[in-house]
Parts: sequence; structure tokens; C-alpha cells
Amino acid sequence: MNLPTEVRYRPYADWTVEEKEKIAANVAASPWHANYHLEPKTGLLNDPNGFSYFNGKFQLFYQNWPFGAAHGLKQWIHADSEDLVHFTETDIKLLPDHAHDSHGAYSGSAYPVGDKLFLYYTGNVRDENWVRNPLQIGAWLDKEGKIEKFDEVLIQQPDDVTEHFRDPQIFDYQGQFYAIIGAQNHDKQGFIKLYKAVDNDVKNWEFIGDLDFGGTGSEYMIECPNLVFVDGKPVLLYSPQGLDKAELNYDNIYPNTYKIFQEFDPENAKLIGGADIINLDYGFEAYATQGFNSPDGRALIVSWIGLPDVDYPTDHYDYQGAMSLVKELSIKDGKLYQIPVKAIENLRSSQETFGDKTTTGNCYELDLTIAENSRAELVLFANQKGNGLAVTIDTKNGNVRIDRSKAGKQYAIDFGVTRECSIDTDQTSARIFIDKSIFEIFINGGEKVFTGRVFPDTDQSGIQVLSGKVTGTYYELTY
Repeated sequence: MNLPTEVRYRPYADWTVEEKEKIAANVAASPWHANYHLEPKTGLLNDPNGFSYFNGKFQLFYQNWPFGAAHGLKQWIHADSEDLVHFTETDIKLLPDHAHDSHGAYSGSAYPVGDKLFLYYTGNVRDENWVRNPLQIGAWLDKEGKIEKFDEVLIQQPDDVTEHFRDPQIFDYQGQFYAIIGAQNHDKQGFIKLYKAVDNDVKNWEFIGDLDFGGTGSEYMIECPNLVFVDGKPVLLYSPQGLDKAELNYDNIYPNTYKIFQEFDPENAKLIGGADIINLDYGFEAYATQGFNSPDGRALIVSWIGLPDVDYPTDHYDYQGAMSLVKELSIKDGKLYQIPVKAIENLRSSQETFGDKTTTGNCYELDLTIAENSRAELVLFANQKGNGLAVTIDTKNGNVRIDRSKAGKQYAIDFGVTRECSIDTDQTSARIFIDKSIFEIFINGGEKVFTGRVFPDTDQSGIQVLSGKVTGTYYELTY
């Protein structure tokens, strides 16, 4: 949604009660609200922030501009969860109310330190000429929900980067706090900077070096870098804007990617033994993925179901964006697997054998098996004419293809209406989650994942099997 700068950066206090009530009423009128995915109460939801475990619960913030489906004066909205499925929004907000985040509290991370949660984020500050000064800053969140911002800047903009320097991720490696930050150099190439906390003091950071992860610099900016440890292996998650498609084949405006490594050498700012760069998600919308290692050792991730610089049908209702399901990572045979956390199964309220069906509102899970040497064609969000989200799983030629060209309101068609990836040609499983206007598809136990939006017409609530041998279970989901 294109709105003037003076609207998008209008101080929160200047919005009247009547204006806010009108926005809320418009949001409520949307026919596409999700049931079990986190959405904004109003306005834009984008990057997940501060994903962590603290005070006996999982913590998750998200970027938000509350006055419409546009990127404006950003705040963080807080939610917590005991099971990583049911997230409850609280009244806690990281507001753009300090000299160091006057033009937006941009993305960042969190880590418990003592009896408080350390919030590490980018403050967006602009001068009278609208020149941006990105500041890496911090705050404490205590157990009562009070936020106390630091007066000092933790990391100033280095000389070798442009104004694009953001998204600090703090992590603990062998008892030492480190942070990586996405950056752009003056040749308009993306890279990552590595810092460490001196004496593990999160108010005192020193630069180690530019992280050597085998990047080519073909991207013009690296956003939201995260380093997580999966089965002992360092995995770099990142969003390389402008990445050369000769380096990685992708269709979305910006890719969301990962690399698996064998070792992390922080003293030399180096990730060792890197595999190829790979798409984290093959669908239409998954970006700015944030991950962390929970206290029990699991590597957990969550993504923004949305993309920068894309307009969505919900924009007309003054909101945009959703959080993905939380997924647990594992590595098998050198491949990264993503599966929804186990607690998602608690949403199953009824089950039946899979087959053609008219659903009660597009809120369900499918657990399917496709026979080897066959080609299965399904339509989800289907109407009586068979129009909907077409899913083709070809175990003979080793391919999965998703086509949303006949699924409800069309948008972002400049980036194509289909997505596909290769798969192994033996028997294939597909676990599919549908939530009103969201789909998440996990192929072969999460070896390949497709995430995206569909904004169905009122008559698009069916499931049809057009061809192929498909067996499995349909689960109605109740949140």
C-alpha cells in the first residue's frame, strides 16, 4: 500500500481514537483472517523479532506499523506461548519513543541475561534531510513486562557500510555471547559483520571481523542473518536481497536461504566447510526467518509469511502479514529438515480418511502419502468447477508444483503464479496445513517446504483429487 511519508511516520500520539476505531473496524471486516497463525490486530506485520525463551515461556515479537498495510514508524508487538502453537499477545510493546529509535524500532533478537531478557535491535534514526543513521541498541525486559531502554548506543554505523546495517542476532556459543549483523558495503554488496560481547557484557561489544561464509557478494544486502546450531552443525539463515539467480534459482522478489557448515571459528570470523546455498522455502511467501536454540537444545525457527515491496489483497482491509508455524530443524544426510512443533497436533478436533470433501472453512491438516512412480493432482481451496490451489506431486519425474492462478484474488503476478522444486522419486509424503488464507506444505518430512497465501473466493472451500493414488488422513483443526 502506497501512503505518503508524512502519514507513515506520523507520531502515534497524533492518531485520534476515531481514526484507530475506523481502522480496527475495517480489519475486522476481512473474510481472510487466519485461525491458528498469528496475525496483526491492525496494520502491518513483518519480521519476527526477539524469538527466545524467558520466564518460563517462549517469547516472540513482531514488527508492526499499526495504522495500515504499509511500512512506517515501526514498533515491536509482544506475544508469548507455552507450546509454540498458542501465542497470546500481551500489552508489552517496544515503541519508537527514544532518541535512538525515533524513526522506528527495527528488527533484532533477544536473549535472557540474569533475570531479564536482553532485547538487541536496530534503531532507525533520520535527520532533517531524511538521511538514515542505523544504530544497534538495546533494552531490558523484566519479568513484570517493563521495558527499560539503554541510553548508550551499542554499535555505531561502521565506516565501511552504507545506511543498510541492521538486524542484530545475539547467540551464545560455548559460553560466549556473539552477534551477527546484516550489512551493505559502499560497492552495494551484502555481507555480515561479527561481534562479541567483551567479558560477556551485552553493553560492551567489539568487532571481530566480516564473517567469512563463502558469500560471493552478488546480493546488494543481507537481511536478518541468524546462526543456529542444528545437531551440532552451524546453520546460517539469511535473506540475501538481489542475489544473482545464477547463484540460486528463486522466483520471489527476495529469497530466504540457508547454508549448512561443519564448524564455527569465531576468533577468525569464519564458518568452515560450507555446503551450497539453498532455498529455505520454495513457496510464494516466507521471509526474514528468525531462529534460536531453545534451552532444551532444539533449533526453532519462525518466518514472516509475506515479502517486502509486495501488495496483498488484505491491504484494502488495513492489515497485512502473518507468522508461520514454528518449526523444529534437523539435519539428515546433509539436508536441512523443517517440521512443525509436535504441539500442533493438539489442534486436531476430528479426523477422517482423506478424499474429496467440502470443508467447514478451510482450517485443516492433511497427512498424505503419494505412491511411487505416479502423478497426483490435488486442488485445495477448490470450488465446484475445480478452481483453486493446484498441487501436483510427481513421484515418477521427481517434482512438486504449486499453482495459485485459479485460487481467489490474484496478486504479485509479476513474480509468477507457480512454484516448484525437485524431490526424490520414491514414495512421497505431504503434510499440508490450511488456515483460511495460508498454506504450509511439508514434503517428505520437511525436506522441502512451500509456504504461501491464497485469498479464496467465498465458494472456494473444497478439496478435490483430480488424479493419482493418494492416501492419508484429513484432520479438522480447532484453535
